[in-house]
Amino acid sequence: MKIDLNLLPLFLAVAEEHNFRAAADRLGVTRSAVSQGIRRLEDSFGTALVMRTTRSVRLTETGERLHEALSSPLSEIGTALENVAAVTAPRGLLRIAATSIAEPFLSGPLLTGFTAANPGVTIDVTVTDEVFDIVAAGFDAGVRLGEVIEQDMVAIPLTGDQRESVVATPSYLAAHGVPAHPRDLIRHRCIGWRPAPNVAPYRWEFEEKGTTFSVSVDPQITTNDLRLMIRTALAGGGITFALEETFRPYVETGELVPLLEDFLPPFPGFFLYFPQRRNMAPKLRALIEYVRKWK
Repeated sequence: MKIDLNLLPLFLAVAEEHNFRAAADRLGVTRSAVSQGIRRLEDSFGTALVMRTTRSVRLTETGERLHEALSSPLSEIGTALENVAAVTAPRGLLRIAATSIAEPFLSGPLLTGFTAANPGVTIDVTVTDEVFDIVAAGFDAGVRLGEVIEQDMVAIPLTGDQRESVVATPSYLAAHGVPAHPRDLIRHRCIGWRPAPNVAPYRWEFEEKGTTFSVSVDPQITTNDLRLMIRTALAGGGITFALEETFRPYVETGELVPLLEDFLPPFPGFFLYFPQRRNMAPKLRALIEYVRKWK
């Protein structure tokens, strides 16, 4: 089989953009050139690599395998070339995938301080709660709670231990009572959170006498937007559950009241994680060093 290697960047652009026009704009070529290039590549393999509709483009199973096979080697090549070309100061684009609940990372000061100290580095942060392979998706690093990071990743602490919190407004508690035990929550109006529409709502987990357990609350309102969850709770919509840091500003003002604190022990917090590489890009190394000092 003879493959025109010049067609592989076209395929990668389409695989990552999921759109022929966006891939063409990214590469600085025409949409027709991208379409013809993909067709030639498919002819070389003798099978379809992408499924096209009038609204979207998605990879076939063969296309997914090709994308996976190409992504890691090209990422390593890009890192090696960046190291060779690097000058004294880190430079280039850093792509980071961060969970929406990573408030210490997303609040602003860390990224502001890092970019001020490293003017040659630009940062693109994708806030997502989906679980995926950051290497295959083209990200340099990710930010998540330590318990959900893959074992083959290198992780450095971004925060100390975290703690969940259950909260409600004083007016809600005055009208509906204060739960004395997590099992009492099933009799309350609850506001739940889910990371994505096709994922079950986040479990409300507790600990009693060293034993962990979860309460199967049936949220009257569920959302994937933390801001909506907080606003609904502030409006007296019910009891809700998230990281303590999420509610801290409202607890300090008395707008929300923490509940069931004896049943909510601390657990490992957020980490910056990234793949192990012998030749790490200076831009990523600079971020790692900054995070270590910032913590």
